[in-house]
Amino acid sequence: MAKATASSTAPPASVLFVCLGNICRSPMAEGVFRSISARHDPSLIGNIDSAGTGAYHELDPPDYRTMSTLRQHGITDYNHSARKITKDDFRNFDYILAMDKSNLRDLLRLRDSVARSGGTQKIAEVRLFGDFNPDGSVNSRVGGGEEVEDPYYGGMNGFEEVYQQVTEFSKGFLAYLEKKRGSAED
Repeated sequence: MAKATASSTAPPASVLFVCLGNICRSPMAEGVFRSISARHDPSLIGNIDSAGTGAYHELDPPDYRTMSTLRQHGITDYNHSARKITKDDFRNFDYILAMDKSNLRDLLRLRDSVARSGGTQKIAEVRLFGDFNPDGSVNSRVGGGEEVEDPYYGGMNGFEEVYQQVTEFSKGFLAYLEKKRGSAED
């Protein structure tokens, strides 16, 4: 696999993680991805953020169980205020990654609305976060990968499971970006 360098001509990729309320899964994914991607070539990743499909918790911090789980794994410098996804996000991010198939359906509908509104600007690639495999390959069918279940109504074990999933998917997504960058440079 080709390793990207600071002199790479491809712009850094930007990613938005999305769940329902933006207080459990997507902030966990954002915090984990920030931590893991910090150990990679800085020219590979640009803007990293998270949002929700609903505005149920707008401006609230992540669920205390999300923050506790992140801290238990050494991610102590993460903070976030919940927000709802906007149409501008589809033009401002390269990738928008849904935590489950319901989020994915909502995002694809919104993406289609943005595309119909015209213009020649790029529109984000929308996928299920679980579509990215550890080897850097991507599921051929959008939404064919594993879902990240919502831990909100459960206990701490559910948040640990989410942490393990988003860690695996983050590594797969980074491997995918590195592979893609390497292919573009060949």
